[in-house]
Formats: sequence, structure tokens, C-alpha cells
Amino acid sequence: MESRIEVLSTVKVKKSPDLYKVVTELNKTLKTKDVMFGLALDEQDQNTMIFTIYKT
Repeated sequence: MESRIEVLSTVKVKKSPDLYKVVTELNKTLKTKDVMFGLALDEQDQNTMIFTIYKT
């Protein structure tokens, strides 16, 4: 069976040193709800992060 990950939402936010902690807690708390959260540094702007919500 093939696993598909669907992007539900993406938003750009100002870079914050503790934002990864929020993403980690969301992933731990909501892992049984078929959602996953991601955080990446924007390649074009090093002061911006991209927060993404996925359906698993």
C-alpha cells in the first residue's frame, strides 16, 4: 500500500529560534490524528521560515 502525504496548508513566518519547539510538540501531540507539521528555512530569505501542515 502506497503512503501519500498531502499538503494542507503552508505559511511563511518570521524566523524564530524557538519555533521548532512548537512544531515538535504539535507532531508529538497530534501524531494519531493523521497530520504532520514541517518547518524549513526559506531559501530566498534567511529571515523567513516556511511552516507546512501535512495530511498523512
